[in-house]
Amino acid sequence: MFFKIGDLVTRKSYDNDIVFKIVEVNEKTAYLKGLNVRLCADSNMDDLKLVENAQIDDNDVFDRINTTISLDRNEYFYLPGKVLHFDGDIEYLERCMNFYKKLKIMAYGVNLKEDEMPLEINKYLEDLHPDIVVITGHDVFYKKSGKSNDIDSYKNSKNFAQAVKMARKYESSHDKLIIIAGACQSDYEELIRAGANFASSPKRVNLHALDPAIVATSVALADKSKPIDLINIIKKTKYKAEGIGGIITNGTMYTGYPR
Repeated sequence: MFFKIGDLVTRKSYDNDIVFKIVEVNEKTAYLKGLNVRLCADSNMDDLKLVENAQIDDNDVFDRINTTISLDRNEYFYLPGKVLHFDGDIEYLERCMNFYKKLKIMAYGVNLKEDEMPLEINKYLEDLHPDIVVITGHDVFYKKSGKSNDIDSYKNSKNFAQAVKMARKYESSHDKLIIIAGACQSDYEELIRAGANFASSPKRVNLHALDPAIVATSVALADKSKPIDLINIIKKTKYKAEGIGGIITNGTMYTGYPR
């Protein structure tokens, strides 16, 4: 069967578990990017199956998150935390920025390659002074050749960890700057040790494209005077505790009166 750029496909050898978009074709090989999962892959054309009815599920995610937000808008006004979101994938970044906008979160998006993030992050932190910083993009754990406790066994975990460390040089307090770091299959333990409040991926699984934004939004809308509901925030993500873990800190939202 002939496939072209933009086609939506699954891989037969993986039981058609993830829907991908073809982003490049080279002879008998197709290069793929997850439609809703932060995963890049390549595949032999013979292993692909065309999918006709798959859709981006961002609206479903928004509806699910929006129904859990309960704010008294009659008496009080609210100042959610400000988000600075670094993403190695421009398409996923745009989806996350739309998600923030729908939930009325002030957010700034920066598209950088993962290896550029440690070099550039402090410039943006000093300029924008965010409450929350997201460091994400693409990653992968090389299972066949690596060990889960060796950061060199991951495509971009070292870059994410270095970016986290640079952010912690800017602000060492986990309460004053909330850091959400990692992507699909990232080295969770190393990112937490580097200074992240939230990180992926405890079970080395994939992430939904919006998972980092879901966590950032939840923290942005959590009361600054109270500890966050850590377990509830993690449960809002696609793969829950298998995909993202973290530590308890206070939220970042101020509440004011009168409206």
